[in-house]
Amino acid sequence: MVGGGNEFRFFLSCDISLPLAFRVLHAEHILLPDRKAPELFVECKLYIDGVLFGLPVKTRLEPTGPTYHWNELITLSTKYRDLTSLSQLAFTVWDVSSGEDPEVVGGATVFLFNSKRQLKTGRQKLRLWPNKKADGGVPTTTPGKVPKNERGEIERLERLVNKYERGQIQHVDWLDRLAFSAMEKAKEKECAKKANLYPSLVVELCSLEHRVVFQESGANFYTPAPVSLSNELVTVWDPELGRTNPSEHKQLKLARSLTRGIVDKDLKPSSNERKLLQIIIKFPPTRTLEVDEKQLVWKFRFSLMSEKKALTKFVRSVDWSDNQEAKQAVELIGKWEMIDVADALELLSPDFESEEVRSYAVSILERADDEELLCYLLQLVQALRFERSDKSRLALFLVKRALSNIEIASFLRWYILVELHSPAYARRYYGTYDMLENSMMKLVGREDGDEDGFRLWQSLTRQTDLTAQLCSIMKDVRNVRGSAQKKIEKLRQLLSGVFSELTNFDEPIRSPLAPTLLLTGVVPQESSIFKSALNPLRLTFKTANGGTSKIIYKKGDDLRQDQLVIQTVSLMDRLLKLENLDLHLTPYRVLATGQDEGMLEFIPSSSLAQILSEHRSITSYLQKFHPDEDGPFGITAQCLETFIKSCAGYSVITYILGVGDRHLDNLLLTDDGRLFHVDFAFILGRDPKPFPPPMKLCKEMVEAMGGAESQYYTRFKSYCCEAYNILRKSSSLILNLFKLMERSGIPDISADESGGLKLQEKFRLDLDDEEAIHFFQDLINESVSALFPQMVETIHRWAQYWR
Repeated sequence: MVGGGNEFRFFLSCDISLPLAFRVLHAEHILLPDRKAPELFVECKLYIDGVLFGLPVKTRLEPTGPTYHWNELITLSTKYRDLTSLSQLAFTVWDVSSGEDPEVVGGATVFLFNSKRQLKTGRQKLRLWPNKKADGGVPTTTPGKVPKNERGEIERLERLVNKYERGQIQHVDWLDRLAFSAMEKAKEKECAKKANLYPSLVVELCSLEHRVVFQESGANFYTPAPVSLSNELVTVWDPELGRTNPSEHKQLKLARSLTRGIVDKDLKPSSNERKLLQIIIKFPPTRTLEVDEKQLVWKFRFSLMSEKKALTKFVRSVDWSDNQEAKQAVELIGKWEMIDVADALELLSPDFESEEVRSYAVSILERADDEELLCYLLQLVQALRFERSDKSRLALFLVKRALSNIEIASFLRWYILVELHSPAYARRYYGTYDMLENSMMKLVGREDGDEDGFRLWQSLTRQTDLTAQLCSIMKDVRNVRGSAQKKIEKLRQLLSGVFSELTNFDEPIRSPLAPTLLLTGVVPQESSIFKSALNPLRLTFKTANGGTSKIIYKKGDDLRQDQLVIQTVSLMDRLLKLENLDLHLTPYRVLATGQDEGMLEFIPSSSLAQILSEHRSITSYLQKFHPDEDGPFGITAQCLETFIKSCAGYSVITYILGVGDRHLDNLLLTDDGRLFHVDFAFILGRDPKPFPPPMKLCKEMVEAMGGAESQYYTRFKSYCCEAYNILRKSSSLILNLFKLMERSGIPDISADESGGLKLQEKFRLDLDDEEAIHFFQDLINESVSALFPQMVETIHRWAQYWR
């Protein structure tokens, strides 16, 4: 919609997601046999250009009084954006009083747009054509509108009432009361004559905030009617609103003319212009450039070529619809200073459609090693959605890297498999999956003992067979009624009996969570289930190197959001360690193997709720495993330092990601003092609890550091501020990764278009490092002193007790 005064133009291509809705108010002059319980129902159909659109809606209506008053709201699944100027509603009234086959009382149709192509609103009195079903054809044989030559005094008065209700007649209270009283008397007088009375249905079409005008998109715009004057209300429609000003467009093209290229090469920005350019270059990737900002970047494009951070801003300033300008831009990109991988990820977002730009971004990614590539692999698979062809350079690059690294191959295969459920992009991902399979099958084993391609691919497909068997086991376990112990016994019985082949695999299977690790079988007696509604399986696998691997298998829960959060935690851990800050984070592995199933790495630990219940304090718990009489609080200095650092790391990360629903049951602590978070069903500011604090920092955690006045708590705050400033430096990388996930279907990202802006706000890019330190210290103080979360935590404990 494009605004124009009090009107809006309605384009077919615009995103008006409001559903079409109306009210069936009442029927008049319906002549039915005298029955004890007369009953009607109204059937409504939507026709677009004479063709039935969607399914009919049937509503049974209970009559009250001599006239049939219902006031029933009906909402169709069809959106306003689906309508055309020849859209019409067809109403058929049926009599079902007899209990036998329904009889047609009458039908009528009403066009949703009037002769001026304005969307109709307000009350519409439709003449029912007796004993005829509503006809949705164009032209219709059952028009609800009464012809002008048949209209009487009643119709004239009703039209005036409609105008009054829509605000087209000025309201004057004392005069309105007199007018309505006179109108009622006139209606009674006309009805008494029994002349021009016909069965009718009165419906009310929903009113929008502004008047809506239908207009075909394209060059041949509908010519509006002359300006209308109605009392003091004037409606003006500006047909040029939203179009480019031709003078400004001409000036812009002249300023960017390729003939200026020779002059522009020698242009140097003034001190003020350089300051403006530096501000533009520092804009986050979520910031849209204004016209004058694009113009400034284009003007000094040659002098900016030595600044790698300026390339993405330059690409955004190019008019890619101009072939000559696009050609020059591609040439400059090839000569520009080599950009970082973070900026290359930005160029793979849906904002950039040019094949040359996206190909250039892939050439930058080719410089990344396998470890770094694994950090972005999830997003790169999502970026395949935005490519222009199935065999894009990005797809070929990912397959090529997968052939030389089994970890990349395994995760790439799983990420693609999950996307096959997306109907819009299934074909694209099927093509990439076939490319991966065919390429891997052609690999030839080397003399150093490496497996050939066929055996490698089989080792990956057997992972899918394993998850299918685990899914069957879970179904059988869930069907067991009784205590959790009975379900555990059933699990072990199945593993030892019907699924005994899982105890010793014929050939080792690569762990889906860690593909370099070979699993040889399940240990039934060390396998169990968790006490929760979904009964996740906790399985202990034997490994080829003689050790064990504990894995959680969940069915019925979408783990894609957890997978994304843990991937981000792992990336942030890497960024912090590159700055020599190890905060002892625990980015346990998570893999979604479907849209409602997946695996998680099991980390031996206890929840803070359990620790406080059994040991009364975190300090007592740590003293049990790491006692030291000479250490702080009777704990070894290393253990306390680990606890403090991990608290700091997760405080910063959960704040940046806006992790919600934090309570003592999803905060876990290992024996060596590492605290970590689990269960990320709410991110980017969403939280089921009211008034959540900025970060989860309960008083028990502060007490374990010696209280708010201790040197250890001061050290905790210092780690927090240091980590916050380090991660702020990589804000563009993190923002770009989340941008690539926007259309992934992950609940908290896809549902909120402003998710990227919420994430950006958490970095406070408007502050320098010193100001950011003061800001974060205030956040810590606010979180510790928050009273309401303590009340919520108490309520949560009660709920857990009674569960």
